[in-house]
Amino acid sequence: MNTIILATDGSSHSDAAARYLVEGPLLNRDFTVHVLHCEADVTGDVKAFIGQADIDAWHHEESDKAMKSVVDILRAGNVSFECHELTGHTPDKIVAHAIKVGASAIVMGSHHRAPFLDALLGSVCARVIAHAPCPVLLV
Repeated sequence: MNTIILATDGSSHSDAAARYLVEGPLLNRDFTVHVLHCEADVTGDVKAFIGQADIDAWHHEESDKAMKSVVDILRAGNVSFECHELTGHTPDKIVAHAIKVGASAIVMGSHHRAPFLDALLGSVCARVIAHAPCPVLLV
């Protein structure tokens, strides 16, 4: 059984990637999908005023919201999946999880921003591609 990482940010682009896994003619069905959502950690200033339990609850709530639609798509397509909530720098966390589970591929929805915006803001997809231990499929 192969392991595929599906990174989601809760956008329609991530939903398209999930639909590709369900409907895609290029993939056999011998895989388990690890659905990942990563939230940035809060700053030390926030941590000074809000307890860790409240921060963890917020991260959990945000991840649940972001993963809901792709989970619904995978469930409807009868695709085996596991959900993982991560905190930190998104590209690093995606690559680290792919290494940890020996992923066969990473699948991500691409936002297709203009190159100038990607240069200014940075692209999660570009950073994952640069460091991934396996093929990356952008949908």
